[in-house]
Amino acid sequence: MSLEFLTDDLLIKTNNFDGPVIVTGAGGCIGSWILTILYRSGIPCVGIDLSEKKDRLELILGNKTSKIKWEVCDITNLKSLKNIVTSYNASAIIHLAGLQVPFCAADPALGARVNVEGTINILETAKQANIKRTVYASSVAALGMPPKGPWKETLYGAYKLANEHTAYVYWQDWQVPSIGIRPNIVYGLARDQGMSSKNTLAIQAAVLNQSYEIPFNGKYSWLYVGEAAQAFITSVSKDLTDANVFNLNGSCETIENGLNLIRQLDKNTNLSCLNQPFPFPPDLDDDPLRKHIGNYPSVSVKKGIEDTYKAFQQLKLEGRCPALSE
Repeated sequence: MSLEFLTDDLLIKTNNFDGPVIVTGAGGCIGSWILTILYRSGIPCVGIDLSEKKDRLELILGNKTSKIKWEVCDITNLKSLKNIVTSYNASAIIHLAGLQVPFCAADPALGARVNVEGTINILETAKQANIKRTVYASSVAALGMPPKGPWKETLYGAYKLANEHTAYVYWQDWQVPSIGIRPNIVYGLARDQGMSSKNTLAIQAAVLNQSYEIPFNGKYSWLYVGEAAQAFITSVSKDLTDANVFNLNGSCETIENGLNLIRQLDKNTNLSCLNQPFPFPPDLDDDPLRKHIGNYPSVSVKKGIEDTYKAFQQLKLEGRCPALSE
């Protein structure tokens, strides 16, 4: 059975891309979904990643991963990055490559090089190649800065905030337009790492008949990965004329209610959560982004959980369901 049902409702009906869309961080969760949607919509695309591994893309796209053009590149290497983008005559860049919260904490200097220098290289490439459609992933972790506010401060958040200011300067000084998107808690098939992957892992655990405890409770952002992917694609569907940053929240729902929705699919599942609020805001407003880029599909928590559960079930039947990560 194909997993095309995951993206059937997310395909692009019409587009005005006059060249391939470059997607950095292509091997990640959102990147894999974006490439799948673009490929199935007939829009040329090129994935860039530090690794040749396409495990997450293969979960979603199956044996068609070879159809996706793929370039191995370290985004801290400006020359290599620029050569790839210009060789394909790219029309847009979706920049997702970066190290997440725990990896930045484990190696701060590497986190700065990848997250900050890498984003500078994307903006510099867009400048030199005269690309007018660039969207980059910031994060709600940026809202933890400046310090001593209501939300957790992290090196990751500091790096993302630096990127937002850098993008503004690139517009102010050189008219390089961009949109920064701050995704909140992304869940869905292929979301398998990072401190906010726990609600996806709970769905996977239910399918694998394993117990699982989410280390948070209360209100939580449930941003379905397909909705997030569509927001990034829609952001570069036309030329940009400024440097803006927007929150991307999805639905606000409690962890407890999310677990109840999983139990409706499998009453024997053994899932629980700790009495600890997540240290980032759960209910940011998506309206400014939608007003700026145009509307894109919205996926309810119920629908997102059901589709994710169904996908893990199918992968289990095929012997392709990955082991539960820590």
